[in-house]
Amino acid sequence: MASEMREGSLPVAEQEETAADRRFRVLMIAPTSFFADYGCHVRILEEARILQKMGHRVTIVTYRNGHDVPGLDIRRTLPIPWRREYEVGSSRHKIAFDALLGLKTLELLVRERYDVIHAHLHEGALIGLVLGRLFRIPVVFDFQGSLTAEMQDHKFLSEKSRFFAPLLRLETWINRSAHAVLTSTANAERLLVDRFDCDPERVQTLPDSVNADVFRPADTYPEGELAELRASLGIPADRRLIVYLGLLAEHQGTSHLLRAMQLLVQRRTDVHLLLMGFPGEAVYQRQAQELGIGNFVTFTGRIPYPEAPKYLALGDVAVAPKLSATEGAGKLLNYMAVGLPTVAFDTPVAREYLGLDGVFARRGDVESLAEELNACLPGTNGVWMRPDLSRQLRQRAVKLLSWELAGRQIEDVFYMLVSHLTVIRGIANRRSSQQTTYSGYIPTKQ
Repeated sequence: MASEMREGSLPVAEQEETAADRRFRVLMIAPTSFFADYGCHVRILEEARILQKMGHRVTIVTYRNGHDVPGLDIRRTLPIPWRREYEVGSSRHKIAFDALLGLKTLELLVRERYDVIHAHLHEGALIGLVLGRLFRIPVVFDFQGSLTAEMQDHKFLSEKSRFFAPLLRLETWINRSAHAVLTSTANAERLLVDRFDCDPERVQTLPDSVNADVFRPADTYPEGELAELRASLGIPADRRLIVYLGLLAEHQGTSHLLRAMQLLVQRRTDVHLLLMGFPGEAVYQRQAQELGIGNFVTFTGRIPYPEAPKYLALGDVAVAPKLSATEGAGKLLNYMAVGLPTVAFDTPVAREYLGLDGVFARRGDVESLAEELNACLPGTNGVWMRPDLSRQLRQRAVKLLSWELAGRQIEDVFYMLVSHLTVIRGIANRRSSQQTTYSGYIPTKQ
């Protein structure tokens, strides 16, 4: 790979080496209770897996809580005595968790050698940038949405709060300071460049991806296997099934989905919603009962990630009512790989993933969501009149959104950063008459 750099160029001998020739020691910072069966955890998991498959050594440093994953080197922080359990989302307790995460990261950097820091979320990037400068290690920031926007979506922070402006300044500094930023969507890349004035040469889109060999259509399963699973869930055989898999929360549109289901049941009674996820199952079960649709909704709670493909294959239609305009939506890729017609609220991220094969309801509009779901169900003259839709959705996921493609892209970014740092260090060593301090570098995006 011929990479043009702003500060010098690679020596001829080093230009002959490619990313495929290098094996990197990667410290991946995950400021969350890794592993849990949702969202950003899946991205962290699959990125670590594909990098290891490509021969790189990956160490994940994360919170005390979470499930271990066979085959991954996971290092955990000490617990905090007053908070041994940690809920999903924004919380004041994250300050203590992140402080412990910073200490654990420092310990690893002192004891072991790493070529690159791959930091997830803004908290991880902050830790990585501070310690990366200390140890002169390049930092890749895996950006999965605006920090302040997410806190607003979670109702944890108001724009009128006295904390909003300083947090926005901190977010801006983090976004601009990372040596390379990988975003899950092109929409996020535009956000960083247009709103946060980030150098476009530092930012590139690394789409959420999917293993299409694991997430596969219903007709690839042995006869009777899916029918047995459906029966075990108590779902009537004569109902068309809408599936949702992800977090249950207001910013995910869970209440909107239940109210849309109420409107749908008033129109037809051959429908059922399989609502898979956590937390807050009890809250939304009560809401379903209050809306009079308790018999038309099945709550499963947490679905282990390895079992998710089979549960999704039960569906006739998938739904993604996420309201956030900046966060990624990795669940859409799983729906696509399974070949499920998918209804989503109309956001830039949803359109980016689903393209012309998605079905979009007006953002936040319950009636529109109910109408589009109805149009997608068998027995109507809507989406199901397109026999090619399932095939096209799956082909889009297979061709454009595989983890193998993502792994090669990450590898190339590592190579550019580490190689350029090697050149800078070599120049510094040759300047015996003066002291040169490494102060950052910018790779040119290919």
